[in-house]
Amino acid sequence: MPAAHLISAARGALATVLPAARGALADAWALVAPVDCAGCGAPDRALCPACTHAVQPSPRHALLALHDGAPPVPVVAGLAYTGVARAALLALKGDGRTELARPLAGALRTAVERAWPPGGAELLVPVPGSRTGTAARGFGPAVLLARRAGLATTAGLRAVDAGPQQKGRGLAARLAAEHPRFVARPRVRGARVVLIDDVITSGATLRAAARALRAGGAEVVACAALAATPRRVGPSSIPWRSIAGNDERPGDNVAREGYREGKEA
Repeated sequence: MPAAHLISAARGALATVLPAARGALADAWALVAPVDCAGCGAPDRALCPACTHAVQPSPRHALLALHDGAPPVPVVAGLAYTGVARAALLALKGDGRTELARPLAGALRTAVERAWPPGGAELLVPVPGSRTGTAARGFGPAVLLARRAGLATTAGLRAVDAGPQQKGRGLAARLAAEHPRFVARPRVRGARVVLIDDVITSGATLRAAARALRAGGAEVVACAALAATPRRVGPSSIPWRSIAGNDERPGDNVAREGYREGKEA
């Protein structure tokens, strides 16, 4: 049999065997360390098949103004921060369920691939969490998600614990915050940078990170995130447009009551 046919047959066999092997490993691991699905509560899986399907990439994009007078840059989020995606990310960040990073990572990778500028970039820089948050969790969410997505990142920013945290703050307070939140590391000087984060709400965190990078001599050419929070009270601060294949449609910018602004974890 020709080598090409052997390779094709092997690939076909792997495509059949690997999903079954993964399922068997998941079942075996559930006996050792029982878990419930972070999305629906079903037993014995970090994410059940239905909830895994719910976090498949559904990218949306917008243009984000990072500096006064500077042209806006593209920003892409892989998912809407609602439903299963929200529940899974909260479990990862709040409960330390790092096994959820793998099923979520595909959406971040899709966002980075769509945000990557045609002219290229030298560095993929994650937005760091606060010192207290990172110390409590033992990991940075954006870094962990990027690693699970197979993305190489550069620690180009250092968090500065000064002023109130963004978590739980209203949109006006977020956008009005002017105190430095990050400091750029020397390694970013002269580089074109794509910024990544776990969740985009108002864009205030990305703007603060971009200001620090600009002060450090870097140029932010795009931004990407795992998920974007739909603005459900008042007009959207970021006019997201959903992407389905090559088609675009308006994102979820409809005014709805009963939504608390801000990241929850």
